[in-house]
Amino acid sequence: MTASARTDVLIIGAGIAGLSLALRLAPRPCIVLSPAPLGQAAASAWAQGGIAAAVGPDDSARAHATDTIAAGAGLVEPTVAMVIAREGPARLNEMSQLGIPFDRDQTGGFALSLEAAHSRARVARVSGDLAGRAIMTSLVAAVRRAAHVKIIEGMRAIALLHREERVEGAMVRSPAGEGVISAGHTVLASGGSGGLFAVTTNPIEARGSALAQAFCAGAALADVEFLQFHPTALATGSDPAPLITEALRGAGARLVNDQGIAFMSRYHAAADLAPRDIVARAIHVETTSHGGAWLDCRDAVGARFPEAFPTVFGACMAAGIDPRSMPIPVAVAAHYHMGGVVTDLEGQSTLEGLSACGECASTGAHGANRLASNSLLESVVFAARIAERLRNSLLPPMLSRQPDVARESTLLAPPRVATATLQQLRLAMSADCGVVRDASGLQRLLDWLDSQSGGRSVPSALLAARLIVVAALARTESRGSHFRADYRTTATIPSRSVLRRNDRGDVLIEHRPVGTDATPTQVETV
Repeated sequence: MTASARTDVLIIGAGIAGLSLALRLAPRPCIVLSPAPLGQAAASAWAQGGIAAAVGPDDSARAHATDTIAAGAGLVEPTVAMVIAREGPARLNEMSQLGIPFDRDQTGGFALSLEAAHSRARVARVSGDLAGRAIMTSLVAAVRRAAHVKIIEGMRAIALLHREERVEGAMVRSPAGEGVISAGHTVLASGGSGGLFAVTTNPIEARGSALAQAFCAGAALADVEFLQFHPTALATGSDPAPLITEALRGAGARLVNDQGIAFMSRYHAAADLAPRDIVARAIHVETTSHGGAWLDCRDAVGARFPEAFPTVFGACMAAGIDPRSMPIPVAVAAHYHMGGVVTDLEGQSTLEGLSACGECASTGAHGANRLASNSLLESVVFAARIAERLRNSLLPPMLSRQPDVARESTLLAPPRVATATLQQLRLAMSADCGVVRDASGLQRLLDWLDSQSGGRSVPSALLAARLIVVAALARTESRGSHFRADYRTTATIPSRSVLRRNDRGDVLIEHRPVGTDATPTQVETV
């Protein structure tokens, strides 16, 4: 057993969301849990795009919010879109002051790139495709210097400690065993769910742990059926699959079939710069029906590749592909989870003592289809808001009793998922809950998941997958990243799916109109 510990604030996760929050909490003491050496297990470090912010001379917060709402296919909360758009420039400038070397133009301002579904160039980058790595490097260095932050590496949360509707810390696991960390406030910042799918750009350990832990504690989740599939991952069999940034298409690269013919104009008027969900489905069709898809960068980038896009160039060359002279084979990959733990504008969940930040949160910023490069923006904006709320607030008292670790382990610790079962799960999720879905596939997957339950305690990966599948089965329409082959039209009234756990442990799904606190239009129990 690991020793028990206590802290003011426990941050579960060490990506950009968790580390930004930890820095801003000063002088309030906090513990940051990192399942691997700091900076190595976070999808943040792999982000190639950058941070979207309305800092260009022809841009505005209103224009940025308008693009965010349009991309989200009716499910973005307008107030949230405006909050992140208004606060984005200040957060970007603060990150620059940390020493992050954002690309600059000839006047010294941010050099901004255009990405799909943005009406203006507004994505701040580092050396073309190194934004995530550069930001994480600076944050890791700053956090290691911060006296108020205690970093515990090689440890992950496996369950939330809770009594009634209050969270009081987490049960944790490390190579040394299991233990308990009690906290006045707990923040989930543990990333997404891409590792539940066979092809993903995320760390394969990203298996929706926050969804499962928050659901078991009684927190509300929202829109978990909406998972964004990146259209262009390097299709060479690597696990995870290296990301091929869409900035290449912004620079003029074209998607082509096995005959070298560009095909995106057949699917959307914006061709290669169409919204991600449309590009992903187009590549899915080309791959399953016509033998594959490739990204041809030879004319658009050519000899400039090593300097313009060093991360992509390195990944391609390692796989034996020279993108200066060869088209890059690409595949659709699970990339970003729009849904997650429901929070308000201050990052507070529906449970006392629990907040969520970053990809595992559902703030209402992304709706059914995240606008490119809004993910890092949302993380730093909400990290600042959570820190402002917690920095000097009177936190609830920590657990007055010494936790009985053996008892907590018996009650809360989910079993580990077997390797063979995990591989079956990933293949099944990609096949039946991937880019194109229908009732028969989703029901088949749900039946298989239920057959793996084996009692009341379920591995977190299986529970997270079940929550996604149940929500996908209940949404009988096509919207954004959720495409139902058996329900191709979009419902007239957009509604968010809110999932809760009832007293029997069943999933209760409420469909709520966007932007209101109205009575749910439909309630289902699964």
